[in-house]
Amino acid sequence: MLVEPGGSGHTGCRLLLTGCVGPCQDMRPCPPSCSNGVSPLGVTGLLGSRTMNPLRRLLLPLLRVYYMGMRVALEQLLRRAFTLPDLPMQHGRVAIITGGSKGIGYCTALHLAKLGMHVIIAGNHESEGIDAVRQIQRCTQNTRVEFLCCDLTSMKSIRKFVQNFEAKNLDLHVLVNNAGVMLVSERRTQDGFEEHFGLNYLGHFLLTNLLLKYLKRSGACDNYARVVTVSSATHYVGELNFDDLQSSCCYSPHGAYAQSKLALVLFSYYLQNQLMTDGSHVTANVVDPGVVNTDLYMNVNWAGRIVKWLTAWLLFKKPPANHSNSKNYIPELLCYIPHMHCATFPICSKELWTLSIPLTC
Repeated sequence: MLVEPGGSGHTGCRLLLTGCVGPCQDMRPCPPSCSNGVSPLGVTGLLGSRTMNPLRRLLLPLLRVYYMGMRVALEQLLRRAFTLPDLPMQHGRVAIITGGSKGIGYCTALHLAKLGMHVIIAGNHESEGIDAVRQIQRCTQNTRVEFLCCDLTSMKSIRKFVQNFEAKNLDLHVLVNNAGVMLVSERRTQDGFEEHFGLNYLGHFLLTNLLLKYLKRSGACDNYARVVTVSSATHYVGELNFDDLQSSCCYSPHGAYAQSKLALVLFSYYLQNQLMTDGSHVTANVVDPGVVNTDLYMNVNWAGRIVKWLTAWLLFKKPPANHSNSKNYIPELLCYIPHMHCATFPICSKELWTLSIPLTC
């Protein structure tokens, strides 16, 4: 098993939709390392163990994910408050946000609409999406907010979404890969993939690659286009088992979720290297929004729900007024770029990318 080396850092960012934001700031150190350079977790893996017995493969991911969740929640409680600076208006720029109907995606769509951007919410629930569009338009007086259907569990739907976007003859300056599922029971996407891996990772892998030409066309040397992918601190405890990426042998919802978030980090790492090699005016960013009380937590176990109920009032910020009837909460808008200098990253990210291409054809 390969562990994350110590000594790496996290780079904090104000919104990571830069071109509209200034340079990044260092917000916090990464998890402290031991003297031998190994993460104190001792379990952060890139390559999953192929010999671990089924009980350990079920129990260890659960313990790791909840440990990391509590650790991040505590750090979130102790760190200093953060507020967004005044940002310049973004008239004439276009953003696509997956899962923009609620939670983090909704708040992102709302904020960008306030800046004057043309915002396209991509989602698979039309009524929910249209309702979100109406609320954002009413709140911001920005009529350039719309919904397009995109079911990330279906490659066919993703391709149809891109065709519908192309028909609008728009540029694309920001793509926010936000949608996802967490800790769902074992089930498959329409294309037969394990849902965490298929929706969280493969769906965004295909969508990003199909939209990349529009991002490259819109990016400029003084105003780069952006791919912003929402991952999680659980990527630290994620493992990739290249022999069983679909978790067919021994399914753990916690392991599958952490694996999908690690896959998103590796995907962003490889994509950024490709963009730099090509000289494209596009950057790939991966962010961790922290502990956020959204519908994603509906599948946590009873112990997790008790902890969330006891701490939500202390850890979470209330939602915008126009979503006051919602049960969603958002933290102070502060994101991190996991920035891990690991010798295995280029190897693993390339292997994952290579395996993903035929899966999404």
